Amino acid sequence: MRRESGLPLKGGARWKRSAWLPLLLILTALAGCAVWQRTDPYAPVRAGARTSAIGGYPPGGEPRAAAAPLEGPLTLERCVELALANNPELAATVWDAAAAVGRLDQARASEWPTVTLEGNTSRFLDPQRLIQARYNGERGSFDRDIHRADVVLKLPLFAGGRIVNEIAAADLIRQAEEHRLGRTREELIFNVSSVFYAILGQRKVIHSLEFSIEAMEEHLKQVSALFAAQKAAKVDVLRTEVRLADLRQILVKEQNVLAVQKRVLANLMGLDYVTERFPIEGKLTFEGRALDAAPLIDLAMNRREDYLAARARLEAQARKVDVARAGHWPTVSLLGTYGVRADSLGDEEDVGSIGLGVSVPLFEGGRVMAKVDEERRLLAAAQERLRKLELQIRQDVETAVLDVRSSGERARALEKSIEQAKESLRIERQKYDLGMGSMMDVLDAQSALLASETAYYRALADFRTALARLDLATGGAR
Repeated sequence: MRRESGLPLKGGARWKRSAWLPLLLILTALAGCAVWQRTDPYAPVRAGARTSAIGGYPPGGEPRAAAAPLEGPLTLERCVELALANNPELAATVWDAAAAVGRLDQARASEWPTVTLEGNTSRFLDPQRLIQARYNGERGSFDRDIHRADVVLKLPLFAGGRIVNEIAAADLIRQAEEHRLGRTREELIFNVSSVFYAILGQRKVIHSLEFSIEAMEEHLKQVSALFAAQKAAKVDVLRTEVRLADLRQILVKEQNVLAVQKRVLANLMGLDYVTERFPIEGKLTFEGRALDAAPLIDLAMNRREDYLAARARLEAQARKVDVARAGHWPTVSLLGTYGVRADSLGDEEDVGSIGLGVSVPLFEGGRVMAKVDEERRLLAAAQERLRKLELQIRQDVETAVLDVRSSGERARALEKSIEQAKESLRIERQKYDLGMGSMMDVLDAQSALLASETAYYRALADFRTALARLDLATGGAR
């Protein structure tokens, strides 16, 4: 080692301070490279206030309503409320929207200066000067071991519009994610409503089957009594027993369908259990509706969340084109540093600088133009997808209107057919009791009544579901 300096040697305190420099550099390096504790993928994720504000979703780790016992009747409104609070797909979409907020914050951070702590320690083959000479003939300190620590500041001043367009694109993506969240809510409400009305209709069907079984059992008793009095044939008893057995197996089948529907509804509500005391309460009602598809299509274009999301994504893609075009422009940044240089002999010097940095792209092998072309083609694809969605919205609204009309007319017709089937059954039973009719006519009349009641209740369920689908198609779900 050799040292040449016109300055006196530093004291012991200054040497001790220099000895901490390598340790500081090591800790600085480890802080950015080491992971002290791996993230548990199954641990609840806690969200900040901004995340919690999106859709009213509670921070992760808090108990959900799904863990609480069901109390009181489950009306449609209550089922929707539970689904909005507990449905896992909706919760995942909320987190996606929250992640979009985080990406927006990252884009906005590009406007601010960056301040970093940098440092290193080096050993050279030949002794190096601790700092550059500040005037001709200045004597300096030389050493093979040089330690450096700097605070570096960088502030972007001009980037050709890249930063502002990145922020605009991130904000539009955030809006698109929030609209997608709204659409997911609407779809969840429709799915809950559809299954809810299907359950109400299925319960009516089961009730009709149970009533038919009771009536058939009474009829079997009458036929058996007539057979015992030798006023009826054995085949009439057998036919009645066969029809009764058929009704019982149909009842078991429809009860299984009801159990599956309850399981589907429980899944939509985020419940992990279904009990026999699943208290569904509601009514299947019918009311005439005069609907015109044209104004409903205009309404859907203004408030359908998926359409608004598609438009936001289209606008975000246009901003990405501008971000790519900014690659042709130079970037200008404010640069500043302040730090310390030290050697193993205990000498230290403060250093600092401030200035402007300019980076001008001259030749990059066509990378910038290729990126611009890529983003423009993605923009064209987004335009076509938006046009496709517009056509789909028209189809959805027109189909929903037709479904409401057809299911309504079917319910009206079946309501009349039930009255006719009841009267036909009464007449056929009277004829059989008087010995003027056959057992097959009675059984056929019973089957016709059951079929009319089953079709009527399912038509009512279809009508309520069609109304819910119309709400979904126009973006006007509750």
